[in-house]
Amino acid sequence: MKNIRKNIIGKFIIWPVSIFILFSLTMWGCATPEKVEKVERPEEEILPIEEETEEEEEEDLISKKEITGNINPLSGYEISDEINDFRPIAIMVENSPTSRPQSSLNLADVVIEIVDEGGVTRFIALYSSHEAEVVGPVRSARQYYAEVASGFDPIYVFWGTYPEGYKIIENMGVDVLSVLGDQSGASSITAQASHWRDETRAAPHNGYMSIQQLMEDAERMDFSLEGGKSPFSFKLDAPLSERGDLDEITVDFSYAQYRADYQYNQQDNTYLKYVGGEPHMDRETGEQLEANNVVVMLTDIVPSGNVAGHMIARTTNSGRALFFMDGNMIEGTWDRTSVSDPFEFMDDDGNKILFNRGTTWISMIESMDKVIY
Repeated sequence: MKNIRKNIIGKFIIWPVSIFILFSLTMWGCATPEKVEKVERPEEEILPIEEETEEEEEEDLISKKEITGNINPLSGYEISDEINDFRPIAIMVENSPTSRPQSSLNLADVVIEIVDEGGVTRFIALYSSHEAEVVGPVRSARQYYAEVASGFDPIYVFWGTYPEGYKIIENMGVDVLSVLGDQSGASSITAQASHWRDETRAAPHNGYMSIQQLMEDAERMDFSLEGGKSPFSFKLDAPLSERGDLDEITVDFSYAQYRADYQYNQQDNTYLKYVGGEPHMDRETGEQLEANNVVVMLTDIVPSGNVAGHMIARTTNSGRALFFMDGNMIEGTWDRTSVSDPFEFMDDDGNKILFNRGTTWISMIESMDKVIY
């Protein structure tokens, strides 16, 4: 009888207890996901990451924002006592080995290089920010150099040209200062450019000019020293965190002695210039030339077939272009309708290129296999 009572009591006690324990375990199991979810995604761990991302995005937007205001249209720098804004003066500068080192290419806002007869290259050096005291050696003009210069609405300066060239250049309507005049009488271009020869160098690689003297010549000729056109829009340099590591650019115009190389310095965000495998130096300061932007334009360049071996380069319509800045490369195009229009530079999405402030070097070549990067 006692055993029966004990069993009955045990069942009545154990069964409810078991049910209670099972119910508690079930409820505890259902509550577990809420606690785990709170542990895995606490708000205090997310907020710092979001703040860093916003700062980086803001910095990126600032670096890509177009600079406007009282700036020089060829360099992008704010006009001041040190930075001028006179009408561009475009000077033909020689690049044969005997002409190196040249004077004051470091003070040009834009330098454009194109191959000439015999594989030699020459520069169109455009000055608007700085009144260089010595520029040279200065050499003669060609039709396509004048066409490229014309898009900047400059005072175009050269040491004569081939006989037919005078009339071709005059027909472009550009203001001209030449050391030599047209002896044929086909054009009205006369010898008006101030100049001198450096007797420590052999002719014809020793002709030099001064920007200040050329400005006085222009005033005497009633040429305006105001105006000009620019193909550039500008931005701030990319922050260090966004600069790339594309650190070498080679442009092979013709022969090894005319090869142009650029070495990128990420810290300074500039491109050191080399020519013919050697540092490209400035004669006046002894410093190596450098650029803030490097542009490669593809176009048609072919021999003219004349006795002098002159070249013909297409300077209008459109073509492919590569834009190097901030240690990166942007693919795009160049375009213009006539020789009096400035170039338009666009990326492949149709957006205008924003350049870094400073000096821009432009190479015009005929095929993509002549540029290595």
